[in-house]
Amino acid sequence: MKRKVIETEDGSSTILVEAWGESFHSIHGAIQEAQLVYIENGLRFVFQKNIEQIHILEIGFGTGLNCFMTFIESEKNQKKIFYTGVEGFPLQEDEWSSLNYQRFFDPNYESKFSLLHQKDWEKENMISSDFSLMKKQLMFENIDFENQFDLVYFDAFGFQFQPELWSESIFTKIKKAMKPNGVLVTYACKGEVNRTLKKLGFKIEKLEGPPGKREMTRAILI
Repeated sequence: MKRKVIETEDGSSTILVEAWGESFHSIHGAIQEAQLVYIENGLRFVFQKNIEQIHILEIGFGTGLNCFMTFIESEKNQKKIFYTGVEGFPLQEDEWSSLNYQRFFDPNYESKFSLLHQKDWEKENMISSDFSLMKKQLMFENIDFENQFDLVYFDAFGFQFQPELWSESIFTKIKKAMKPNGVLVTYACKGEVNRTLKKLGFKIEKLEGPPGKREMTRAILI
């Protein structure tokens, strides 16, 4: 499907899938959304548990924005993070190199965004002494991890475009991949999705959403 880079309301860019009119991040602000949903309500929440090594699974590596912001948090807080990003259709260099995220952060991190994309897929890459990245080109229905992750960023395309990605079968695989008391965060707060998560043994927390979205979901595996 044809994709193009667009600017969101906070000035940061995202990718638009033209056939759907659906973007990888919120058009109300890509960085604002990532900051609230994945960093503040996901990563920093898990930081409070004082886990020595945090293992993160991202469902939808996409633009690499969530990964980039997680790397920066790792550096600032000196936290060891092992990050696995799953993506069915990776961006091409002409796409990710057109994104403008670096200019919103400390210039010291500028080269790291490109590095995240340039590193090999299907291989563990040390981005810094505290941050390891594994990118896997994989359809979400084919993930097969077990008892591995403390935190899951669920950043798939919206339910209205790909409902199969929000199904019980997908979330069953994600549950299997998570450690006990693991945390899943997503921008969505759809009743059907939350009922599925609850059925699978997650405790659901509805939190204030980013601009343009009333609520988001944090789900804790109990």
